[in-house]
Amino acid sequence: MLGAALVLAALLPVRPAGAATTPLPPWAPLAQATVHPGQVLDTHGSDCTANFVFADADNHVYIGQAAHCSSEGNDLNFDGCKERALPLGTLVTVVESQIIGTLAYNSWLTMQTHHETNASACLDNDLALVRLPDSVRGQVSPTMPYFGGPTGVNTAAVVAGDTIYAYGNTPLRGGIGMLSPKTGVVASPVDDDWSYLAYFVTPGIPGDSGSAVLDAQGHAVGVLSSLITTPTPASNGVSDLQRMLAYAQNMSGIKGLRLVDGTRAFSPTG
Repeated sequence: MLGAALVLAALLPVRPAGAATTPLPPWAPLAQATVHPGQVLDTHGSDCTANFVFADADNHVYIGQAAHCSSEGNDLNFDGCKERALPLGTLVTVVESQIIGTLAYNSWLTMQTHHETNASACLDNDLALVRLPDSVRGQVSPTMPYFGGPTGVNTAAVVAGDTIYAYGNTPLRGGIGMLSPKTGVVASPVDDDWSYLAYFVTPGIPGDSGSAVLDAQGHAVGVLSSLITTPTPASNGVSDLQRMLAYAQNMSGIKGLRLVDGTRAFSPTG
Protein backbone atom coordinates (compact mmCIF):
# COMPACT_ATOMS: atom_id res chain seq x y z
CA MET A 1 0.00 0.00 0.00
CA LEU A 2 1.38 3.38 -0.95
CA GLY A 3 1.87 5.98 1.78
CA ALA A 4 1.01 5.65 5.43
CA ALA A 5 -1.88 3.34 6.18
CA LEU A 6 -3.67 2.50 9.42
CA VAL A 7 -4.83 -1.09 9.62
CA LEU A 8 -8.53 -1.23 10.39
CA ALA A 9 -8.64 -3.90 13.06
CA ALA A 10 -10.23 -2.40 16.12
CA LEU A 11 -8.39 -2.73 15.25
CA LEU A 12 -3.05 -14.53 -11.59
CA PRO A 13 -6.67 -15.33 -12.51
CA VAL A 14 -8.88 -17.44 -10.29
CA ARG A 15 -8.37 -21.17 -10.77
CA PRO A 16 -11.32 -23.50 -11.40
CA ALA A 17 -12.94 -24.42 -8.11
CA GLY A 18 -12.94 -28.18 -8.48
CA ALA A 19 -15.88 -30.49 -7.97
CA ALA A 20 -17.50 -30.72 -4.57
CA THR A 21 -17.85 -34.23 -3.17
CA THR A 22 -20.73 -33.69 -0.74
CA PRO A 23 -23.82 -31.54 -1.11
CA LEU A 24 -24.14 -28.33 0.85
CA PRO A 25 -27.22 -27.94 3.01
CA PRO A 26 -29.68 -25.23 1.98
CA TRP A 27 -28.43 -21.82 3.04
CA ALA A 28 -30.31 -20.09 5.83
CA PRO A 29 -32.36 -17.00 4.96
CA LEU A 30 -30.29 -13.96 5.87
CA ALA A 31 -32.78 -12.82 8.52
CA GLN A 32 -32.50 -16.19 10.29
CA ALA A 33 -28.80 -16.90 9.80
CA THR A 34 -26.49 -17.14 12.78
CA VAL A 35 -23.43 -16.51 10.57
CA HIS A 36 -23.26 -14.24 7.54
CA PRO A 37 -21.10 -11.53 5.93
CA GLY A 38 -20.98 -8.26 7.83
CA GLN A 39 -20.89 -9.75 11.32
CA VAL A 40 -18.23 -8.91 13.89
CA LEU A 41 -15.51 -11.52 14.35
CA ASP A 42 -13.39 -11.51 17.50
CA THR A 43 -9.86 -12.89 17.27
CA HIS A 44 -8.11 -12.71 20.64
CA GLY A 45 -9.71 -9.34 21.36
CA SER A 46 -9.29 -7.88 17.86
CA ASP A 47 -12.68 -7.08 16.30
CA CYS A 48 -13.07 -7.08 12.52
CA THR A 49 -15.95 -7.39 10.06
CA ALA A 50 -16.54 -10.68 8.22
CA ASN A 51 -16.53 -10.46 4.43
CA PHE A 52 -17.57 -13.41 2.24
CA VAL A 53 -18.54 -17.06 2.68
CA PHE A 54 -16.33 -19.70 1.07
CA ALA A 55 -16.52 -23.48 0.71
CA ASP A 56 -14.09 -26.25 -0.23
CA ALA A 57 -14.30 -29.51 -2.20
CA ASP A 58 -15.78 -31.34 0.78
CA ASN A 59 -18.15 -28.41 1.39
CA HIS A 60 -16.69 -27.33 4.67
CA VAL A 61 -17.73 -23.71 5.07
CA TYR A 62 -15.53 -20.72 5.90
CA ILE A 63 -16.16 -17.07 6.71
CA GLY A 64 -13.54 -14.60 5.52
CA GLN A 65 -11.79 -11.87 7.45
CA ALA A 66 -8.67 -9.75 6.92
CA ALA A 67 -5.40 -11.53 7.66
CA HIS A 68 -4.23 -8.63 9.79
CA CYS A 69 -7.11 -9.27 12.21
CA SER A 70 -4.94 -12.00 13.71
CA SER A 71 -1.80 -9.89 13.65
CA GLU A 72 0.48 -9.81 16.68
CA GLY A 73 2.25 -6.68 15.44
CA ASN A 74 1.36 -2.99 15.25
CA ASP A 75 -1.37 -1.40 13.15
CA LEU A 76 0.75 0.87 10.96
CA ASN A 77 2.26 0.08 7.55
CA PHE A 78 2.11 -3.67 7.97
CA ASP A 79 4.03 -6.07 5.76
CA GLY A 80 2.40 -9.49 5.63
CA CYS A 81 5.69 -11.13 4.74
CA LYS A 82 7.27 -9.94 7.99
CA GLU A 83 4.61 -9.28 10.65
CA ARG A 84 3.84 -11.92 13.26
CA ALA A 85 0.38 -13.46 13.25
CA LEU A 86 -1.52 -15.88 15.44
CA PRO A 87 -1.19 -19.54 14.38
CA LEU A 88 -3.67 -21.60 12.41
CA GLY A 89 -6.12 -23.22 14.77
CA THR A 90 -6.65 -19.97 16.70
CA LEU A 91 -10.27 -19.69 17.84
CA VAL A 92 -12.39 -16.94 16.28
CA THR A 93 -15.80 -16.00 17.67
CA VAL A 94 -18.78 -14.75 15.67
CA VAL A 95 -19.75 -12.14 18.23
CA GLU A 96 -23.48 -11.92 17.50
CA SER A 97 -24.09 -15.68 17.79
CA GLN A 98 -21.07 -16.75 19.88
CA ILE A 99 -20.36 -19.49 17.33
CA ILE A 100 -16.67 -20.35 17.44
CA GLY A 101 -14.65 -21.24 14.36
CA THR A 102 -10.96 -21.91 13.81
CA LEU A 103 -8.43 -20.01 11.75
CA ALA A 104 -7.79 -22.28 8.75
CA TYR A 105 -5.87 -19.96 6.42
CA ASN A 106 -3.96 -16.72 6.82
CA SER A 107 -2.27 -15.13 3.81
CA TRP A 108 0.45 -13.63 6.01
CA LEU A 109 1.45 -16.99 7.48
CA THR A 110 1.30 -18.59 4.03
CA MET A 111 3.48 -15.92 2.41
CA GLN A 112 6.03 -16.25 5.19
CA THR A 113 6.08 -20.04 4.86
CA HIS A 114 6.64 -19.80 1.11
CA HIS A 115 9.14 -16.93 1.39
CA GLU A 116 7.07 -14.66 -0.85
CA THR A 117 9.16 -11.99 -2.61
CA ASN A 118 6.43 -10.06 -4.45
CA ALA A 119 6.42 -6.73 -2.61
CA SER A 120 2.87 -5.89 -3.68
CA ALA A 121 1.56 -9.20 -2.40
CA CYS A 122 3.40 -8.69 0.88
CA LEU A 123 1.65 -5.34 1.36
CA ASP A 124 -1.84 -6.18 0.12
CA ASN A 125 -2.52 -9.93 0.33
CA ASP A 126 -4.77 -9.61 3.38
CA LEU A 127 -7.17 -12.55 3.56
CA ALA A 128 -7.86 -15.09 6.28
CA LEU A 129 -10.44 -17.88 6.40
CA VAL A 130 -12.21 -19.08 9.53
CA ARG A 131 -13.56 -22.62 9.24
CA LEU A 132 -17.00 -22.93 10.79
CA PRO A 133 -18.19 -26.06 12.60
CA ASP A 134 -19.89 -28.46 10.19
CA SER A 135 -22.81 -28.57 12.61
CA VAL A 136 -23.77 -24.95 11.83
CA ARG A 137 -23.53 -25.09 8.02
CA GLY A 138 -27.31 -24.93 7.69
CA GLN A 139 -27.36 -21.75 9.79
CA VAL A 140 -25.08 -19.84 7.44
CA SER A 141 -26.11 -17.28 4.81
CA PRO A 142 -23.62 -16.18 2.13
CA THR A 143 -25.69 -13.07 1.36
CA MET A 144 -24.30 -9.61 2.01
CA PRO A 145 -26.63 -7.56 4.25
CA TYR A 146 -28.51 -4.65 2.67
CA PHE A 147 -27.02 -4.99 -0.83
CA GLY A 148 -27.46 -8.72 -1.53
CA GLY A 149 -24.96 -10.66 -3.61
CA PRO A 150 -22.15 -11.43 -4.12
CA THR A 151 -22.62 -12.56 -7.72
CA GLY A 152 -19.27 -14.23 -8.29
CA VAL A 153 -15.76 -12.79 -8.22
CA ASN A 154 -14.85 -9.67 -10.18
CA THR A 155 -12.35 -10.89 -12.79
CA ALA A 156 -12.08 -7.66 -14.80
CA ALA A 157 -10.69 -5.48 -12.00
CA VAL A 158 -11.96 -1.96 -11.36
CA VAL A 159 -10.70 1.41 -12.55
CA ALA A 160 -10.72 4.96 -11.26
CA GLY A 161 -14.26 6.32 -11.10
CA ASP A 162 -15.99 2.95 -10.66
CA THR A 163 -18.67 2.79 -7.98
CA ILE A 164 -18.23 0.20 -5.24
CA TYR A 165 -20.24 -0.90 -2.22
CA ALA A 166 -19.20 -2.14 1.23
CA TYR A 167 -20.79 -3.18 4.49
CA GLY A 168 -18.86 -2.35 7.66
CA ASN A 169 -19.87 -3.32 11.17
CA THR A 170 -17.39 -1.81 13.59
CA PRO A 171 -18.48 -1.87 17.25
CA LEU A 172 -17.27 1.74 17.43
CA ARG A 173 -20.52 2.85 15.76
CA GLY A 174 -22.53 1.51 18.69
CA GLY A 175 -24.83 -0.64 16.57
CA ILE A 176 -26.18 2.19 14.39
CA GLY A 177 -27.16 0.02 11.43
CA MET A 178 -27.78 2.84 8.96
CA LEU A 179 -24.04 3.58 8.99
CA SER A 180 -23.05 0.05 7.93
CA PRO A 181 -23.87 0.14 4.18
CA LYS A 182 -21.32 2.24 2.28
CA THR A 183 -21.18 3.58 -1.25
CA GLY A 184 -17.83 4.66 -2.61
CA VAL A 185 -15.76 5.33 -5.67
CA VAL A 186 -12.41 3.93 -6.76
CA ALA A 187 -9.68 6.57 -6.76
CA SER A 188 -6.93 4.46 -8.33
CA PRO A 189 -5.46 0.98 -8.44
CA VAL A 190 -2.11 0.64 -6.66
CA ASP A 191 0.60 -1.94 -6.07
CA ASP A 192 0.27 -3.67 -9.45
CA ASP A 193 -3.52 -3.97 -9.00
CA TRP A 194 -3.21 -5.88 -5.74
CA SER A 195 -5.13 -3.05 -4.09
CA TYR A 196 -7.31 -0.01 -4.77
CA LEU A 197 -7.58 3.34 -3.09
CA ALA A 198 -11.24 4.22 -2.58
CA TYR A 199 -13.31 6.97 -1.03
CA PHE A 200 -16.54 6.07 0.76
CA VAL A 201 -19.26 8.49 1.84
CA THR A 202 -18.45 7.36 5.38
CA PRO A 203 -14.88 6.00 5.46
CA GLY A 204 -14.13 2.61 6.93
CA ILE A 205 -12.79 2.94 10.45
CA PRO A 206 -11.23 0.50 12.94
CA GLY A 207 -13.49 -2.56 13.22
CA ASP A 208 -14.69 -2.27 9.61
CA SER A 209 -11.49 -4.03 8.60
CA GLY A 210 -12.14 -7.08 6.44
CA SER A 211 -15.48 -5.81 5.13
CA ALA A 212 -16.75 -7.18 1.83
CA VAL A 213 -16.56 -4.81 -1.14
CA LEU A 214 -18.74 -5.29 -4.24
CA ASP A 215 -18.63 -3.69 -7.67
CA ALA A 216 -21.59 -2.12 -9.48
CA GLN A 217 -22.78 -5.55 -10.66
CA GLY A 218 -22.53 -7.12 -7.22
CA HIS A 219 -19.33 -9.03 -7.94
CA ALA A 220 -16.95 -9.56 -5.03
CA VAL A 221 -14.16 -7.12 -5.78
CA GLY A 222 -12.20 -6.90 -2.56
CA VAL A 223 -11.72 -6.66 1.17
CA LEU A 224 -11.49 -3.38 3.09
CA SER A 225 -7.99 -3.42 4.50
CA SER A 226 -6.79 -0.04 5.72
CA LEU A 227 -7.47 3.64 6.37
CA ILE A 228 -4.99 5.76 4.43
CA THR A 229 -3.52 8.80 6.18
CA THR A 230 -1.08 9.96 3.46
CA PRO A 231 -0.94 10.88 0.63
CA THR A 232 -4.74 10.46 0.25
CA PRO A 233 -6.24 11.20 3.69
CA ALA A 234 -9.54 9.49 4.62
CA SER A 235 -9.34 7.03 1.73
CA ASN A 236 -9.49 3.30 2.29
CA GLY A 237 -7.33 0.54 0.90
CA VAL A 238 -9.27 -2.32 -0.70
CA SER A 239 -7.29 -5.52 -1.32
CA ASP A 240 -8.21 -7.30 -4.56
CA LEU A 241 -10.16 -10.51 -3.91
CA GLN A 242 -9.43 -12.16 -7.25
CA ARG A 243 -5.69 -12.08 -6.56
CA MET A 244 -6.02 -13.05 -2.89
CA LEU A 245 -8.37 -15.95 -3.64
CA ALA A 246 -6.11 -17.22 -6.43
CA TYR A 247 -3.17 -17.12 -4.01
CA ALA A 248 -5.15 -19.08 -1.42
CA GLN A 249 -6.27 -21.62 -4.03
CA ASN A 250 -2.67 -22.19 -5.05
CA MET A 251 -0.96 -22.07 -1.67
CA SER A 252 -3.39 -22.93 1.14
CA GLY A 253 -3.78 -26.65 0.54
CA ILE A 254 -7.57 -26.23 0.82
CA LYS A 255 -8.89 -28.23 -2.12
CA GLY A 256 -11.65 -26.74 -4.25
CA LEU A 257 -11.69 -23.43 -2.39
CA ARG A 258 -14.33 -21.14 -3.87
CA LEU A 259 -16.48 -18.11 -3.14
CA VAL A 260 -20.13 -18.82 -2.39
CA ASP A 261 -22.64 -16.57 -4.13
CA GLY A 262 -25.37 -14.82 -2.17
CA THR A 263 -28.92 -16.14 -2.42
CA ARG A 264 -30.51 -12.72 -2.90
CA ALA A 265 -30.09 -10.55 -5.98
CA PHE A 266 -27.72 -7.60 -5.69
CA SER A 267 -29.25 -4.12 -5.49
CA PRO A 268 -27.24 -0.94 -4.93
CA THR A 269 -30.19 0.59 -3.08
CA GLY A 270 -30.84 -2.32 -0.77
